[in-house]
Amino acid sequence: MSWLRVHLKMQQGSFELDAQFSAPPLGVTALFGSSGSGKTTLLRCIAGLERAQGWLRVNGEPWQNETTFMPVHKRPLGYVFQEASLFPHLSVRANLEYGYRRIAPALRRVQPEQVIEWLGLDRIIGRGDPASLSGGERQRVAIGRALLVSPELLLMDEPLSALDTQSKQEILPYLERLHRELQIPVLYVSHAMDEVARLADHLVLLQQGKVIASGALGETLARLDLPIAHFDDAGAVIEASVARHDEAYHLTQLDFPGGHLWVGKVDQTAGYRVRARVLARDVSIATQAPQGSSINNILNARIEEIRDEGPDKVIVRMQVGESHMLLSRITRRSRDHLGLVAGMYVCAQVKSVALM
Repeated sequence: MSWLRVHLKMQQGSFELDAQFSAPPLGVTALFGSSGSGKTTLLRCIAGLERAQGWLRVNGEPWQNETTFMPVHKRPLGYVFQEASLFPHLSVRANLEYGYRRIAPALRRVQPEQVIEWLGLDRIIGRGDPASLSGGERQRVAIGRALLVSPELLLMDEPLSALDTQSKQEILPYLERLHRELQIPVLYVSHAMDEVARLADHLVLLQQGKVIASGALGETLARLDLPIAHFDDAGAVIEASVARHDEAYHLTQLDFPGGHLWVGKVDQTAGYRVRARVLARDVSIATQAPQGSSINNILNARIEEIRDEGPDKVIVRMQVGESHMLLSRITRRSRDHLGLVAGMYVCAQVKSVALM
């Protein structure tokens, strides 16, 4: 079901935005593209911070059409900017609860205690000066402030881009927890594929102001007609669950419809849902089940499509099980030597799995 429906157009100098897409009612929808593709402009138009032509419907309600333009302050949304922009004269708690205090009690669906727990703010909530916080801490407070207006839609504009690598790694687990806990849709702008692969459920791909693809994350990442399948870090995302642990070798088996994967030990009990990312460069192909291989992860697959990537390489899309896709980047020589063609059944050898 499409909960959010968008078709917005605007002209800014030589840049033209003409974006149309829909998004589901739950989960994280990533607006992904290179710098200058129109991600932030589109997000600001959805928020009403920029005036565009066209229409926008949220949960069946028109926020914008030919006769309607709902002003920003009436749109039930939360907005997290690249910079935290906390109020310097307010304490951490006062910053966090700034919007909450302006919401009628009957409309408060999120409580400060919930946000403090979700975002791990208990150790900093009593501080008086937000300037004493680290970059990651400030951004967590900003996210909490946006949540406490009890929005119907949460907009996040590259919330990690201003942070250093260590701060990003600190805040990502909290964003993952929000992903599990929140019952509202999130639009998440990013140009970092690792963030998108880790957090998103639905992907909207922008290029030069236009939406060139929109769909479920796993399906869209594996489309060979899209540029993301030809990036250096192209790959597939697999939703799996913890099956068992091999304590002797400090490994964990993950099960998914289509097979299983061995990864480094995961400190979770059986049944816990995880997300794994398999890069195309870490997948090789064999026409028969290999014997005596050091590779632990060998999956039965069917080749769906092969495309050339320059004079020396090809990218191969394979189906594993009923719905999961894998990508493999191999040489043209290997393709020809093995006689690989669409429709052929092969063994996909996964050399490395990144647990997201």
